[in-house]
Amino acid sequence: MKALFHPDSSFFPAHHIRCQKHRDLLRFQVRTPLIFPVKYRGRWIRAKRICLTAKSELDWATMDQLGLSESDIQSPAISTSYRSLNLPKPNQTVLEAQARVCTGPTQTRPLGEEQAFKVLDTILRSAKGELKNEMEVSRSQLGAFFSAMTIRANVFPEATQWSEGEKKAMATFWPFLVRVLPPDVIFIADPEGSIMGGSSIGPQFVGKGSCEMRLVGALREILAGGHLGYEEVQGVMRDVLPLKTENHKSSGVSHSLLSAFLIGQRMNRETDRELKAHCLAFDDESSPTPVADVRSLTHYGEPYDGNTRYFRSTLFVAAVRSCYGESCLLHGVDWMPPKGGITEEQMLKFMGANTKLIPSHAKRLLEDEEVGFAYVSQREARPSLYSLVGLREHIKKRPPLATTEKVQQFVKARGKEAIVTGFYHHGYEEPLLMLMRRRGVHSGLVVKGEEGALSMTTRLRSADASKGLPVNYCSGFRSLSTQSAFEIDGVSRHSFSLEVNAADYGFQPTDTPRTDRSVSKNIELGLAGLNGEKGAAYDRIVLNAGMVDHLLGCDGAEDVSVALDRAREAIDSGNALKRLLNYIKISNKFK
Repeated sequence: MKALFHPDSSFFPAHHIRCQKHRDLLRFQVRTPLIFPVKYRGRWIRAKRICLTAKSELDWATMDQLGLSESDIQSPAISTSYRSLNLPKPNQTVLEAQARVCTGPTQTRPLGEEQAFKVLDTILRSAKGELKNEMEVSRSQLGAFFSAMTIRANVFPEATQWSEGEKKAMATFWPFLVRVLPPDVIFIADPEGSIMGGSSIGPQFVGKGSCEMRLVGALREILAGGHLGYEEVQGVMRDVLPLKTENHKSSGVSHSLLSAFLIGQRMNRETDRELKAHCLAFDDESSPTPVADVRSLTHYGEPYDGNTRYFRSTLFVAAVRSCYGESCLLHGVDWMPPKGGITEEQMLKFMGANTKLIPSHAKRLLEDEEVGFAYVSQREARPSLYSLVGLREHIKKRPPLATTEKVQQFVKARGKEAIVTGFYHHGYEEPLLMLMRRRGVHSGLVVKGEEGALSMTTRLRSADASKGLPVNYCSGFRSLSTQSAFEIDGVSRHSFSLEVNAADYGFQPTDTPRTDRSVSKNIELGLAGLNGEKGAAYDRIVLNAGMVDHLLGCDGAEDVSVALDRAREAIDSGNALKRLLNYIKISNKFK
């Protein structure tokens, strides 16, 4: 068996990671069941299955001297370790407040008096230079927090406007804050001088340079609860991105203004034209979109911030569907807030695949008869959007891009195309389908999977399930023509919505496997499923492959039972696992 892992890879699949704190030492023990060869301590070990145990010790005094905490310890088996160490951390006191107030008109939870005083005191001390490093409140946090306060004061219903405690805290601290906060933040907090009163800074603020002036003009509309046109949104985004670090002299735009812009649009609930503008703004950033010579291509748009609790199956589903000609293109990032969960890029990197492929490389993998699926990182395809990762951590809540980045086409196909994505909040299923139609694909599907991901589950619906659409709710459309959906009218497109009950198709109810941020556990489950080991992971891979084939109207999937059997055959024959291993090997041939 040829070595499939990249020789330079430092990531090793781990079954267990235990961290124990003793008097003076931090000990890590990693038990690694390997099912294919890896390079260990300079030697290639060739065996089908073997367990390795690696231990390392780190002196706690040394950790203290270096300013490290237990959370700083990096392990490629855990999703949080993929957060770049170059990203400054946000102030947690203010971030907790942002989680409450930087959201919609019905979801916002006003701050109590004690929390409001604590937050504004923290902001004041930070602005005066008394807080350093991760205790400092960033400009991005200031922009997000004060834009939320302004929008709530201007347009939110009474129940989610300022509480009495917030009013009291602001009356106490604002006379001091207005003396030390930068002009752009004062503008965000009181753009018309009507909320706090007494300051002319907000009404007179115009920004620095043409890019910032355009952004300020758009923000005046957003802070008043208004909406923007398609060209206006695209103009702002193209002006300010890629974003430089806050201390970079040529950044061109204030991070506080951009944060206020992004979170403000989400709080006002984006219009279709605003979402379309975000979705299409950087389509021409890279070279012309490559076109793969495949008969069918499905674009998978999982939430970029990953899974923190449950098994994420899409990578393994893609390997299955590729076995019978349903090519799949996955896209995402290495790490994304707010959840910072398990992503496809983390799993592929952990297994030794090349995660720095550009779209033209993905095209060749899609066309490869031994592979048939590919992954492209936003970092490689849309570096301008990827430059916002750090800022997005500091605004806490998801911006419009969290919706639109799921509906991308980094590679196109000569044959039919489809897009599948997940959603959580009721009301976003139709905007997502609208974006898919705008993309011109033949079929589109949105799934309310667990954690807002797109994986359907075989577990029984809980009796105390939350209100709104249930897990396994699906909505979509299929074109009844070989033409592009963009070129045909609504008569030729079949729309549908349903709740998938796995039991109706012979699946036994099972709880969804927990992964709890463990990249290695997610891989272990997925590989076991592709190896034909029957159980919850196997069933989920089969269900999501066969059901997506059926709902998208794929050839040979008109009958759900037939589609599910085809997925099982792809696994039980060993073909799906072989294709995943082929991907790891062949992806490393690209430089």
